[in-house]
Amino acid sequence: MDRLPKCDANYVPLTPLTFLTRAAKVYSSRTSIIYRGVAFTWLQTYERCCRLASTLRSFNIVKNDVVSVLAPNIPAMYEMHFAVPMAGAVLNTINTRLDVKNIVTILRHSEAKILFVDYQYVPLARDALRLLMDNVQNNKMPLVVVIDDLATPTGIRLGELEYEQLMSQGNPGHAAPEVMIDEWDPIALNYTSGTTSEPKGVVYSHRGAYLSTLSLILKWEMKTQPVYLWSLPMFHCNGWTFTWGVAARGGTNVCIRNTTALEMYESIHRYNVTHMCCAPIVFNILLDAEPHEQRPITKKVDILTGGAPPPAALLERIEGIGFHVTHAYGLTEATGPALVCEWQKEWDKFPVEEKAKLKARQGICTLTLADVDVKDCITMESVPRDGQTMGEIVLRGSSIMKGYFKDEIATKTAFKNGWFWTGDVGVVHPDGYVEIKDRSKDVIISGGENISSVEVEAVLYKNANVAEAAVVAMPHPKWGESPCAFVVIRNTSSTASGVTEMDIIEHCRKNLAGFMVPKKVHFMKELPKTSTGKVQKFQLRALAKTFLVSETGKRPSDSAKNKRESPIYHDHQTQHQQILAVSRL
Repeated sequence: MDRLPKCDANYVPLTPLTFLTRAAKVYSSRTSIIYRGVAFTWLQTYERCCRLASTLRSFNIVKNDVVSVLAPNIPAMYEMHFAVPMAGAVLNTINTRLDVKNIVTILRHSEAKILFVDYQYVPLARDALRLLMDNVQNNKMPLVVVIDDLATPTGIRLGELEYEQLMSQGNPGHAAPEVMIDEWDPIALNYTSGTTSEPKGVVYSHRGAYLSTLSLILKWEMKTQPVYLWSLPMFHCNGWTFTWGVAARGGTNVCIRNTTALEMYESIHRYNVTHMCCAPIVFNILLDAEPHEQRPITKKVDILTGGAPPPAALLERIEGIGFHVTHAYGLTEATGPALVCEWQKEWDKFPVEEKAKLKARQGICTLTLADVDVKDCITMESVPRDGQTMGEIVLRGSSIMKGYFKDEIATKTAFKNGWFWTGDVGVVHPDGYVEIKDRSKDVIISGGENISSVEVEAVLYKNANVAEAAVVAMPHPKWGESPCAFVVIRNTSSTASGVTEMDIIEHCRKNLAGFMVPKKVHFMKELPKTSTGKVQKFQLRALAKTFLVSETGKRPSDSAKNKRESPIYHDHQTQHQQILAVSRL
């Protein structure tokens, strides 16, 4: 039997590009994309992707070249998930919430040959390109193409090239997908945001993307012809692979530019949306909608959520207005969701509160993964399934990344003893379901975005008045979590007595992306430390949980001109002294 060879009939490299080819043949007349009244069929989408691939090749884009895009959830963003790899290139979707410096870092590190920019982000891209030009070597600047609005063109440009003009120049008859010899070839390059001080480039393979897409379709029980609302940014792990998955099911992509209550409710009502993905923060947007923004939900809408463990009470509320929630857990390195809280029928008989607690767990591994475990980092032994003993969550399977682009050391660190180490601390319940309990890297998840406490601390230390700084996660009613900074002011500074909370926050705003800026700064005389000088962040987290923050991020004390005028500052002096006393034991 070993002598039976592979041939073109029995072996075809796995790639999600086949989903589009199939959709064009099987679902040719069905609506593929809807955006502000503009609609395409699957045959039209296939032809548009072929045209774009043809144009990319005319620009000498070849195998493994990186093509970047800075855009919201618009048709062009969706089309590039097929067109770029059809040309043999690698797609890099950039987080639109990043600041100029991070965008420059990504463009430089990826060596992007072309940058597609939505008209809304032209000012951000212009600033990034200017900074890149000052630091680039050998004049290796990406070619820039503006994506004007498809429904109502604005005429905004950044150079001469525009997306629809390039689309019209492409030849759909001479742009069949690049013949792929190796399914291990890269299809996408996604940069982490917040897990380290510098974003790391996570490389996906065609094989991993294909298998992960199929796995999530099955796990979520996504039926044929879904109507999928793009409430999740496509730049997040390629839309958790549903950019490819909707094509595989012959569904309809409903694209919205902004994740607002009005746009979501209006789309759900008008187009009979059946599925959507989002971070738990979107639940609050839907629940807190004004009466004029709401529309009736006549049929259950399936939501796949992840990014931060949703509180049980929040799950109760969102399901009460017409949504059915499935909780997932994943990370960029795992091609999106790796665990799904698969529902068991016997749980239906439990009280509502108990069901919500079960649903808030991270769950069991997707079918793409060979295994998931929680291990003791020192002994490498699996923790007992008692729901209490904590260890690090580890994964292995075909949906795990190829590795970090141009970073062998980080790749070797992530892959140890046959496992990918997530850095997340969790437990395993007796039924085999995994639940996250803490984050070993102190990652803060705010509105679905990962924020590195180390990166924020580094910015705080750049302030001449700051002697010490520590950043931890603080509960936030809207974002789930938000950064809370604990700061010790230098006594030697001539301006130390006048430093206020707003001074520190403004300093952060000038040096960080908006979502990374601390929502609260608490001044201390000294940070609680161990005998070896390590900051005891678990004590700071306990203190941060007592702070009151409104949905806007402002506290009743924000109007105070000086830190010592803050009522919260006075309320916690006793607790602060207790923390310092304990830390010296």
